[in-house]
Amino acid sequence: MDLATRNFTLGYNPALDGLRGVAILLVVLSHAHVPLFDGAFLGVDLFFVLSGFLITSLLLLERQAHGRIDYARFYWRRFLRLMPALALFLGTYCLVAPLLWPSLGDVYQDALVSLAYLADYGIAFFDSPGTLLHMWSLSVEEHFYLVWPPLLMLLVRFSPPTKVWRPIALLYLLSWLWRLLWVVHGQQFYEIFFRFDTRVSGLLAGSLLAALVHERPAFVHWLHQHLPRAMWLPLAVPLLMELGWDNQGAMVWGITVVELATMVLLVAAQQRSGLVYEMLSAPTLVKLGTLSYGVYLWHYPVVRYLRADFSWPVVVVLTLAISTALAALSLHTIERWALRYRDRKGGQGDAGRAAPGLGQAAARWRGSPQAGRRARQVWVQAPR
Repeated sequence: MDLATRNFTLGYNPALDGLRGVAILLVVLSHAHVPLFDGAFLGVDLFFVLSGFLITSLLLLERQAHGRIDYARFYWRRFLRLMPALALFLGTYCLVAPLLWPSLGDVYQDALVSLAYLADYGIAFFDSPGTLLHMWSLSVEEHFYLVWPPLLMLLVRFSPPTKVWRPIALLYLLSWLWRLLWVVHGQQFYEIFFRFDTRVSGLLAGSLLAALVHERPAFVHWLHQHLPRAMWLPLAVPLLMELGWDNQGAMVWGITVVELATMVLLVAAQQRSGLVYEMLSAPTLVKLGTLSYGVYLWHYPVVRYLRADFSWPVVVVLTLAISTALAALSLHTIERWALRYRDRKGGQGDAGRAAPGLGQAAARWRGSPQAGRRARQVWVQAPR
C-alpha cells in the first residue's frame, strides 16, 4: 500500500482524533503533577505536528485544485473554528476566577493577552498570562496560521515541481538549530519553551510530512517499506517522561524525538489498518480527541483549582470529567452555531474547495443523518 494515492484527499480518519486524545491525556497528566509523568508536557508537540500536517495538506490541495489560496477565506474560517470556544472560555473565566481565587489581580489582563494570542511571548518574557499558562500553545499555532499560508505559497512558487518538501525540510532543520542556539547561549528554559520561534519545529515537521505525502518523491516508497522498523521511535517516547521541567535535554533532543515519533504514527494511522490504527481508533480515545480543543481550553483552571486540595488520582479523574463536560457543552452550542454560520457563508466544509471529500460531506449536511454525522466529524477533526 502506497503512502499516498494519486488523488489524495483528506477524509475523516478516527485515528487522528485518537492521537489527539493521547495528546490531551498527556497534557492533563503533566498539569496534574502525576508521578513519572514530569515530561508529559511534550504531549503538546503531538498537537503541533498534527496541526501542521492537516493545515499544510489542506493548503496544498487547495493550491493544486485552484492554482491559488483564498487567504481571506482561510483566515475567516480559522477564526470561526477557534474564536467562539475561546471567547466562551475566557468570558467564563473572567466571571468565575475572581470567585475561586479572590487574591488574583491579573484575571482580566490574562484574559486579554490570551484573546490576542500573545500568551507565548507574554509568558516567556513578561510572566503574563500568569494564571492561564496553557494559552501559550494556542498562540504558537495562531502565529503559524498567520504566516504559513503565504510563506508556503512562496515556497511552492520558487521550488521545482514536486520539490517543495526540500525547503520545508530545511526550515525544520533551521528551527531546531535556532532552538539549540538559545540553549547554548544559556537562555532560561521557560523563555525557550513557550515562544513561537523556538517551538515552530513541530508544526514544520507536520508540514514536511504533508508535503511528502502530497508530492511522493521517489525515496518515500523506500521509507514506507521500512516503516515497521521506524515504529521503535514511538516506543521510545515513554522514556522521555523523566525529562522534567527545566531539563534542557527536552529542548535539545526530547522535542525532536516526539516530533519524529508523531510523524511515524501519522504515517501508520494513514494506512487505515494495522495495530497502530486500531489502537488509536479506540472509541473512547476518539471521542476524547473530538473534544480535545475544548478540553484543552477548560482543563487548566480546573486542574489548578483541584490540585491544591486533592491527590493526583482525584485531580486527573475530576479534571477529565469536568473538562469533557464543559467541552461538550461548548461544542454542541456556540461551536455548532459558528459551524452553521460559516457553512452558510462559505457553502462548503473546512477547505472544501481544496478537498472534494470534505466539501461533499459538508454539502450533504442537511441530507441523511449518516452524511450529517460524517460532515460533523470532518469539521471537528479540522486543525485547531
